[in-house]
Amino acid sequence: MVNHEAPYGSWPSPIDAGLVAAHDGRPEFLTAIGDELWWTAPRPAEGGRRTLMRLRPGDGTGAPVAESVLPAPWNVRSRVIEYGGQPFAGAPRERGGPLVVFSHFADQRLYVLTPDTASAPDAASAVDAASAPGGGEPVPLTPLGTVGGGLRFVDPLVLPDRGEVWCVLEEFTGEGPTEVRRVLVAVPLDGSAAEDRGALRELTDDAHDFLTGPRLSPDGRQLAWLVWDHPAMPWDGTELRLAEVTADGRLEAARTVLGGPQESVVQADWAADGSLLAATDRTGWWNLHRVDPGGGTPVNLCPREEEFADALWKLGHRWFAPLENGLVAVLHGRGSAQLAILDTESGELADAPGPWSEWSAALAVRGSRVAGIAAGPHSAYEIVELDTCTGHLSVLAAHHTDAVDPAFYPRPERRTFTGPDGRPVHAHVYPPHHPDHRGPQDQAPPYVIWAHGGPTGRAPLVLDLELAYFTSRGIGVAEVNYGGSTGHGRVYRNRLREQWGVVDVEDCATVARELAREGTADGTRLAVRGGSAGGWTSASSLVAPSVEGLYATAAISYPILDPAAWADGETHDFESRYTESLIGRLEEVPDRYRERSPVLLADRVSVPFLLLQGLDDVICPSEQCDRFLAEIGERVPYTYLAFEGEGHGFRRAETIIRAVEEELALYQRVFADGPRSADGPRGAAGGSTEGDGSAEGR
Repeated sequence: MVNHEAPYGSWPSPIDAGLVAAHDGRPEFLTAIGDELWWTAPRPAEGGRRTLMRLRPGDGTGAPVAESVLPAPWNVRSRVIEYGGQPFAGAPRERGGPLVVFSHFADQRLYVLTPDTASAPDAASAVDAASAPGGGEPVPLTPLGTVGGGLRFVDPLVLPDRGEVWCVLEEFTGEGPTEVRRVLVAVPLDGSAAEDRGALRELTDDAHDFLTGPRLSPDGRQLAWLVWDHPAMPWDGTELRLAEVTADGRLEAARTVLGGPQESVVQADWAADGSLLAATDRTGWWNLHRVDPGGGTPVNLCPREEEFADALWKLGHRWFAPLENGLVAVLHGRGSAQLAILDTESGELADAPGPWSEWSAALAVRGSRVAGIAAGPHSAYEIVELDTCTGHLSVLAAHHTDAVDPAFYPRPERRTFTGPDGRPVHAHVYPPHHPDHRGPQDQAPPYVIWAHGGPTGRAPLVLDLELAYFTSRGIGVAEVNYGGSTGHGRVYRNRLREQWGVVDVEDCATVARELAREGTADGTRLAVRGGSAGGWTSASSLVAPSVEGLYATAAISYPILDPAAWADGETHDFESRYTESLIGRLEEVPDRYRERSPVLLADRVSVPFLLLQGLDDVICPSEQCDRFLAEIGERVPYTYLAFEGEGHGFRRAETIIRAVEEELALYQRVFADGPRSADGPRGAAGGSTEGDGSAEGR
């Protein structure tokens, strides 16, 4: 029973910033190596590194326990296209346990690891080591790059019979962020390339700007991979390439068998019978198709107006996984991703049971079992496995445990609002919730509109302790999957084309205004927040005339603030021409860039804000924040926190704690006096703002 009345934003909560930081991040890149499961896991308290986790099969005496394979400072994470992708792979061996190859974040070299063998002095002996006790130290397989961003590797395929690892190589040819080439390469497992770039055997040329990792057919005779070129992003148009593999490991007769400028193929893989499968949006939705290697018409295996894939932000994402018996494990849904088993002959789809409403793009198959990373509105991401023979699901690792009484968790609602021109706007609404506190009966609560990053992405409906940190204190949250978001087909996704800074801003404002109109939110105590592209939307919401006066404050993290500079070389190669589809070609529509630039429109900002930035961010560099704040001057109060050692997205526990606490402090100051008149002042905070007009941590 709710017993205490207190101002919104002031409710006591056991969910503190330290708890948020400790639970930041989730398991990623789940992979089966023989009968074992491997994945990466976050370590916020260890500098934000990613460790490599291993789950061996049970021996019948009890449930197996996952173990961390690599101690600090090893950091299993690739920087290819800066967002990375599958950073490791492995192969089982008859003796000595598995052989694993991984990318180390600090130097981006590939290393070989044989965790069940004694320490080996070189790669060749590591590969050949027998089952001695102890654990081998990682041994480098690739050289250090000396130009620009160096040599980077991702999405490896370990081929012990060939003595090689096939993967994507990203090689910088100059100091600039776009002076880069990408090819598929074969890396010797014997370590002969550890100091010799010339020992890396290139499998493809660099005719395409981007490509994904290799997928070898069951008989080893064919190789499939994906390519695309500027200015397309992988959700715009990609090609599925296929080549014959010769006996000596060369590729011949490479050709395109699917895809094109207006068709996005985001995953391809081989079924056990040797047929080629691909997730393509040729119907307007990412559906699973069987592909004819000869170039014939692909067959849609389950025609539905649902997504069976999502945006390819990280190389190696896996939304479907063929099983040995011909069935295919798939993720599907509208605005969510649910695990199901697809019968490719009948097209029947059988959903997996259980409380999990969202599954990550990381499916791993072990015989008739399929494992994934799943979460729900009341549980964080766990390693879950489905036995397709019995239909039984079980949690294997990363078990969700309630760090606090779940009575403090929010109770979300799926909502669809009506935006301009009658267009639908999808959102998740999280009202303030506390087991024994409520706000004043004559007041509606403040709300924060969360704009997700991407912008070609979406906010999943899962338990997030950072979100609960605010709702348990009496501040509502609405996550908006604005036009341009994934999960609702290509038409919804394309709504943002040339309308970035317009449609996303309007859709967020639609949700905010409707929540206020219906009395769910206090219309005088609304805020907007987001990071990366969400930071752009938040900053744009402070300067766009169409939403003037709507928000009382904003929390902006590692944002794009100067789109013209971003389109003119001030970002990494992957997104260097993204604005051509989001806004238009800079040389053709310069006025459009000026009319939407938070930097150039900074004089329109009239409310206090928080700006958070990583000083190592090469995607949204801190120089944009500097220019923005120079234009702001001392007109409005703000707090700017710039963190050394952080890049695009915060990973260190101390950074996350500071950021979350500062965001709450901002809302408490701005919302402290309760509802204000709609005609009242909107630019003053209730108290002094630490760091007004200054940069901390520089």
